[in-house]
Amino acid sequence: MEKILLPHKKYITKSIIVSCVSSLFSYGAIAGLGCLIANSNDAEPDVLSLIRQVSALAFLITVLISIPIIFLYVKNLKYIIQEDRVTVYRGILTKIQKNIPLRAVTDFILERSLLDRFLGIGAVKIQTAGQSPSASGFEGKLAGLLEYEATHDDLRQRIGKFHNEAGIPEAGGRNRESEETVLEQILNELKEIRKNTARK
Repeated sequence: MEKILLPHKKYITKSIIVSCVSSLFSYGAIAGLGCLIANSNDAEPDVLSLIRQVSALAFLITVLISIPIIFLYVKNLKYIIQEDRVTVYRGILTKIQKNIPLRAVTDFILERSLLDRFLGIGAVKIQTAGQSPSASGFEGKLAGLLEYEATHDDLRQRIGKFHNEAGIPEAGGRNRESEETVLEQILNELKEIRKNTARK
């Protein structure tokens, strides 16, 4: 059964807070460094005031630009959980659809930062077997979920059911032989993709 999930509006709040805090630290550091250099060169008080004003203006512009971008990004986020895959839709100008097959998933990790806990939201990270290009090993992330625990439980049940039907032990109970089987399946699929690409 297909299940469609959207990030909660609180995720917009979280993203705006993170963006504002990052910008504040960045421009605060730049202003502080500028004032320190100006003081060491015995600059006029007007120069110090100008540095502070420029930094404050840059911070304000950054915040005003980032708010609509964050709003559009979160508005375009959509997660679809199907029987055999999880699909993540994202992007503002460039639309990206990322399909993560359940047969490649090794685990689902529930993640909640301090700000997430304060806002009452959470994220579910999708860990795969040797397919993620990132060093973290996470192929995808379902962020900004209000019902994060129910989603996490549902995904773990789906992967357990999917792996049982395929004759693969559930995540966490996989032995060396089954890991080699998954890697062999991935290798065979890569060979098939390469063969199909070579024909074109």
